[in-house]
Amino acid sequence: MLRAIRSLSTAAAAVTHSGQQTVHHPFFVPRNSRGSLPVYSDVRNGGGRYLVLIRNVDGDANALANALRADLFPKETPEAARLNVEVKHARHLVITGGRWKQAVTEWLISRGF
Repeated sequence: MLRAIRSLSTAAAAVTHSGQQTVHHPFFVPRNSRGSLPVYSDVRNGGGRYLVLIRNVDGDANALANALRADLFPKETPEAARLNVEVKHARHLVITGGRWKQAVTEWLISRGF
């Protein structure tokens, strides 16, 4: 059943309306069962380390990591210098360096996810 839902969601994303262009990425971030993006925050080491997790990336997770590094913050800003994106287990991303859950979620929504 999950595959049927996933195929319907990807088919719906591929449908174009007049005047709009479909954007194809080498990765896909499916929404969870509640309709939210799978972006989570985690606090470690007694509040001294903040992580942002993106789970269940379909396709090329390395391409998503590279796109986040390039586009999340403008170059030459302190945020871009602190940003660190790692791919874990080929399907999950761990973003360290700041409290950026909202920025990551807005970035994904602006890309059509």
